[in-house]
Amino acid sequence: MPKKILIVDDEPAIVKGLSFSLKQDGYEIDAAYDGEEAIERFNANPYDLVILDVMLPKLNGLGVLQRIREQSNVPVIMLTAKGEDMDKILGLDYGADDYITKPFNILELKARIKAVFRRLTDSGNNNNSEQLIQVKNMEINLSNRSVMIDGKEVNLTAKEFDLLQLFASNPGKVYSRESLLEIVWKYDYLGDLRTVDVHIRRLREKIEKNPSQPEFIFTKWGVGYYFADK
Repeated sequence: MPKKILIVDDEPAIVKGLSFSLKQDGYEIDAAYDGEEAIERFNANPYDLVILDVMLPKLNGLGVLQRIREQSNVPVIMLTAKGEDMDKILGLDYGADDYITKPFNILELKARIKAVFRRLTDSGNNNNSEQLIQVKNMEINLSNRSVMIDGKEVNLTAKEFDLLQLFASNPGKVYSRESLLEIVWKYDYLGDLRTVDVHIRRLREKIEKNPSQPEFIFTKWGVGYYFADK
């Protein structure tokens, strides 16, 4: 079945152009032109990906993202104007999986969409590997992509889980921010290393009792990040 994408943008020309181009690649496309319509469509239909503009009438993109995250971990790519506070968009209060600034190259956006779907496919084909990783009071289930700490489920976005799975599968190995971009995001992220830092900070907020004194994800200053050695 074709992947179904919801495009949310109040500029008809952008929606029309994106829809045409993505349909050429075999995607099924739905569209909404304001935040309230986006929520209505999301609640009424299953989507594999959401492309979501930040600046929307009625309910802005961050409000839409928060509503989506209350019920789903579907991947979300944000469309933003230059100068937006990406720490806020990718960070603790929202949890977008990716973003691209306007004006953007449609080929770059397509590459990011393919990277998202490739990550999900790769994780779904992980059947031959160990399905449970137990570290201290944390249990990571690779088959259903869930995380339990002290018996309580921790709600992670797709990208946060990808990071945690990589770290926990390779305890003690130090990853630079550049290597994390290459492995987890799977494309050249145009040198914006803040994306990694924001996702690590968000992940720590969810899994660490005290993020400033982590038990799981550590920083090797000047080099990168690594996971507690079992």
